[in-house]
Amino acid sequence: MADKVRIGIIGVGQIGKSHLRNYKNIPDAELVAAADINAAELGRVAAEFGIPHTYTDFRELLKRDDLAAVDVCLHNNFHMPVTVAVLEAGKHAYCEKPIAGAYTDGAKMVQAAKDTGQMLHIQLSTLYSKETKAAQYLIEHGALGKIYHARSTGFRRRGRPYVDGYGTPAFVQKHNSGGGAFYDMGVYHIANILYLLGNPKVLRLTGKTYQETPIDPRRLEISHYNVEELGMGFVRLENNIALDIIESWAIHLDGFEGSYIVGSEGGIRLEPFGYYHAIGDVALNSAADLGQFDYRQHNVHEIGDVYDSSQHHWIAALQGRVPLLPTAEVALNTMLISEGIYLSEKLGREVTAEEIAEMSESTAVKV
Repeated sequence: MADKVRIGIIGVGQIGKSHLRNYKNIPDAELVAAADINAAELGRVAAEFGIPHTYTDFRELLKRDDLAAVDVCLHNNFHMPVTVAVLEAGKHAYCEKPIAGAYTDGAKMVQAAKDTGQMLHIQLSTLYSKETKAAQYLIEHGALGKIYHARSTGFRRRGRPYVDGYGTPAFVQKHNSGGGAFYDMGVYHIANILYLLGNPKVLRLTGKTYQETPIDPRRLEISHYNVEELGMGFVRLENNIALDIIESWAIHLDGFEGSYIVGSEGGIRLEPFGYYHAIGDVALNSAADLGQFDYRQHNVHEIGDVYDSSQHHWIAALQGRVPLLPTAEVALNTMLISEGIYLSEKLGREVTAEEIAEMSESTAVKV
């Protein structure tokens, strides 16, 4: 049996609590220490989750020599400085999505992991869904043939943080979050598609963003809302693959069709899951028993819990039971696309991957 993995966590707010609840369901994870500037809430959370050591200065937590990894659950613009500090303290780092508030900051995180020899894992929960695992299985078995087009969609009719009734104003303030719908939910959908495509190189893209749906005046004044609620993009990827994107926090529609990937021999829609192909003149629309697929993966092929969730996978990778998925690289490529859409909106034209990287400006907060 592998030893339990001793974990520290920085940030016990909304996301931190979610991570802590997940760790409590993983027997091989041991919660040892937590840090947060809110001493009262830190004490309450530590008592709830049985965390023995607490710190109001995360640097004191990083001085501990008994932690294998530290989980960073802070707002986007704090991701880079704190995660780099974790890596440079000789600890593996798990960071909430998106990788950072800007591409240049995410690139620094990936480089720091390489320089220190530590693992960097980004929370991309959609990679572990039954739909994604089934799609990956079909792609690996050649069911799509030559892939040439994909679509990433994310829909909320009216689900903007704080201004539509949940969360805090920090989620809709660019100086805290770096972006809006793309950085909040779009990261999940775009990263999922990039992962299934094998994380191809971005060549160039064009995009547009909007903030047009009315907001309660009082909430608008309090929040200083200044990020996008709707964004779309068209991305040219290597290997002649085209990716189009639409992501909504708020729009007057009843939904978007789910994300999909198509190739010369077949296509997959992720939600609701379906596989589409043809045998000669007969076009076939196939449903899938994802429960049976998941059962066989666990009990016939005995993969265990290593892909049950982002945190299950993280703990298994730390124990050496499975190689870590390239979530940091996928998350960085996702950030390149998201920031590229913002840049295209600003410049009013198509932009190249090289321009996005060169023009990316750090949004990191000094800690």
